Amino acid sequence: MLRGRIGLVSRTLSSSAMGVVLLAGIGLPCTVAHAQTAEEDPATQAEPETAIDENVIIVTGFRGSLKEAQDIKREAVNVVDSIVAEDIAKMPDLNIAESIQRIPGVAVSREGGEGRNITLRGFAPDFTRTTLNGMEVPASSDGLDSGGFTINAGRSFDFHIFASELFNRIDVQKSQRASTEEGGIAGTVDLYTAHPFDYPGLTVVGSAQAGYNSLSHKIDPRFTALVSDTFADGLIGVLFSAAYSERTVRQEGFGTVRYTSPYETGDSWADTNPTVIGTVDGSCGAADPLDCLWAPRLPRADYFGNDQKRLGLTGSVQLAPADGLKLSFDWLHSELENDRRNYNSMEWLLTHGDPGNFTGQTPLEFVVGPDGKQLIAASFDDVTSWFESRYQYSKSTFNQYMFNADYDVSDDITFSGLVGYAADQADRTELRFYTRSAPHFYSYDFRDNPYVAQVDYGGWDPNDPDNFINAQTSGNRINNVDKKNFTTKGDFVYDGDRFSVLLGAAYNDRSVRYEEGYGDAVSQSPLDYIIPFPIDNFGRGLDETLVPFAVVDFDALRSAGGFPAGYTLDVGRGWKVSEETLGGYVEINSDFDIGSMLLRANAGVRYVRTKVTSEAVLNGTNVEQGNTYDNYLPSLNLALEITPDVVARFAYGRSMTRPGLGSLNIAGPSFGYTTRTVSNLGNPALKPYESNDLDLSFEYYTPNGGLVAVALFNKDIVTSLKTDVVEQMIDPVFWPGIYADPVYDPSYNADPAEVPYTFYIPVNSDDGNRVRGIEVTVNQPFTFLPGMLQYFGVAANYTHVSAEDSTGLSPNSYNATFYYDHKDYGVRLSVNKRDDYLLSEPGGNGHVQERKYGPTHVDFSAFVNVTEKFAVTLEGINITDEKELIYGTGFGDQYLPREYSHTGAQWFLGARYTY
Repeated sequence: MLRGRIGLVSRTLSSSAMGVVLLAGIGLPCTVAHAQTAEEDPATQAEPETAIDENVIIVTGFRGSLKEAQDIKREAVNVVDSIVAEDIAKMPDLNIAESIQRIPGVAVSREGGEGRNITLRGFAPDFTRTTLNGMEVPASSDGLDSGGFTINAGRSFDFHIFASELFNRIDVQKSQRASTEEGGIAGTVDLYTAHPFDYPGLTVVGSAQAGYNSLSHKIDPRFTALVSDTFADGLIGVLFSAAYSERTVRQEGFGTVRYTSPYETGDSWADTNPTVIGTVDGSCGAADPLDCLWAPRLPRADYFGNDQKRLGLTGSVQLAPADGLKLSFDWLHSELENDRRNYNSMEWLLTHGDPGNFTGQTPLEFVVGPDGKQLIAASFDDVTSWFESRYQYSKSTFNQYMFNADYDVSDDITFSGLVGYAADQADRTELRFYTRSAPHFYSYDFRDNPYVAQVDYGGWDPNDPDNFINAQTSGNRINNVDKKNFTTKGDFVYDGDRFSVLLGAAYNDRSVRYEEGYGDAVSQSPLDYIIPFPIDNFGRGLDETLVPFAVVDFDALRSAGGFPAGYTLDVGRGWKVSEETLGGYVEINSDFDIGSMLLRANAGVRYVRTKVTSEAVLNGTNVEQGNTYDNYLPSLNLALEITPDVVARFAYGRSMTRPGLGSLNIAGPSFGYTTRTVSNLGNPALKPYESNDLDLSFEYYTPNGGLVAVALFNKDIVTSLKTDVVEQMIDPVFWPGIYADPVYDPSYNADPAEVPYTFYIPVNSDDGNRVRGIEVTVNQPFTFLPGMLQYFGVAANYTHVSAEDSTGLSPNSYNATFYYDHKDYGVRLSVNKRDDYLLSEPGGNGHVQERKYGPTHVDFSAFVNVTEKFAVTLEGINITDEKELIYGTGFGDQYLPREYSHTGAQWFLGARYTY
């Protein structure tokens, strides 16, 4: 039989250990057994606990969860980092994304004050696969901040739709294995829920918290519960868990909707000879040097009010009808609902020149910044206010149903298989108004605060509803995204003498459908429903006052029947992309003695065939294009146990990520018949990104239960994507739609059946991208110190990544948790930091780049075990109320804020009880 810790997957916790870890997953102290003598753990000597036998002690609490995660990493043959349940539940995490951010190499993007997507080892979210109980699943939602229309119709996984309490373990697979499904060049995130066989019998656990936000001053509930039991002498098990929370979020700040200059927009300031303070750098090439100055396009105060509800439910039934046979049925349901009012007090500096028709302005005074390029303060006459009021409602609903079977065919052969279906539906509706004023005086001044301007309206009152003379409906629309995954796979394992062989196959059928529709215009005049700003203490905590302004009362408008019913789908903007994949793989695991060292090895190859189908409607004609391609993905993982406490790893793998859905989407192409050009068209013939991956790491497991690790990685992307100009014939599937286009005329000599067109489309490229990095991990309990000091410890990691394409990449990031972990009480303080990162290059409105500030988030957690069954907790999220900032770089070396906002600190006071 196999020697050492080969394992076909990352080590699975024993039934008893997983049971106690799961109790922590919903808020109970974690207790994990390890084969370690009492002499090896000073904390245990000082405070002995119930022993399993004379050579086994119990490590409790947060230290126990860190130790369990280290054991998973140590015993895996590939590169893996993990979090077990106590770490998730006992940290103040709103959702699963914020739990994962404590893993080395993971950085989180936040929206509306909580994590949404992750970047792993510098790659954009599309390059990370996510599985739930072994099956790849989709998850989409709407955006929760001022970033615009951000409903997710791509491959990225929106982690914020899941409450962290639903899961008891997370593994992040960073190196490839043949048995790991393809699709994640960055890696694979594996999420695991609880099962009834994890428990010895009847278990009932519940927790309740009251959440308080320092900005909204609202108190919101948060509940979790779990019931699990086994019957028929442990042959049948049933489990149910639930997590529910409400969250009132106020995001407030000041924005410019990007800076730009009259020269960049092709116009000029009105020729009013304003007073100019400072020296103007007129090197942009404009005839008038003042037109080189960068100024806010739409300076505004921002308010985004979110009333959010999150519900998560899990169910599991397990059967052991015969020796060596285990059957499991799992279900997970999650809902994220968000009801939002957005208010923005935009002042029209978007276009420059003489005022008229609600545009233009009359410059009075300009104050030029020290660089000579930025207009840091200015005053105008004849400015029009375009005050924006938006009502948005979004809901994401996720369901997964999965059946698993594990069967010992013989002493040497085992079988495991699953069949699963997952569906996610994300919908969003939006009703938007602009109320417009008569021209008035307006000035802004960033001299005291570069992020929040002091503004002055002279004698005009922006909060008076009578000061508005016009209103228009910008949009009444709906957007729907439906994602579906069907998966079935099976593995046979032959277990020999110091080796094992795995043979497996997997089939997936994935689809994404996008729809867009529009509703009727509002029949009532929005001017009849304007009210003074309804929020107290607007701008609290920003160091500058935000001036309140009049907004549309959506509740009154709805009560008066002002919300039009129903939407008409725009068929031409809808699309569907489907992928069928069929894969087979073989994997060999073995170990070898090299003197006193043990080498564990894993080698294999995976073959997968992908069939892509892209569908749309062009001028009433159904259009469909497809493609099929094959990939061979070899992998090798070596783990050398140099000593019992030192492990060196090497890994090679060929990985792939399929093209983004936007690159495959063929809906809404733009045909230029007079120029014979094609744009805004995806390319289903694309092949995937491919990468050759190398990993090298060294891990030292300290005698006191700690870990010091250094990992180096290099990903050489040999096949990528780019947008190129290609001259070719138009696919015949588009011809009927072109001929049906009212704009098409045979006289243009542009018959798609006769002449080629010039395409601006995504194509594959051999000009790859290289991503390199280093991860350093230090986890150390101070159990070697005397007295109360032995309960202190630190868990920290640092990541540095460099890449030729740095979009979404923070070169440096770190996480550090400082804790005091006694069996009766404990405190933790966590710090998460990432560098600024690139959003787009080039940026909008003439900027060389657009970037996002890398915030430092500080979280807090404390507990007191009043009795063995009852505990009181206090948790804080973003306790320093860190600000969020997006900015542009202008000509390349400037710092021009686009959005600056905050959401307040979030605190939770609660209690946990177990029976």
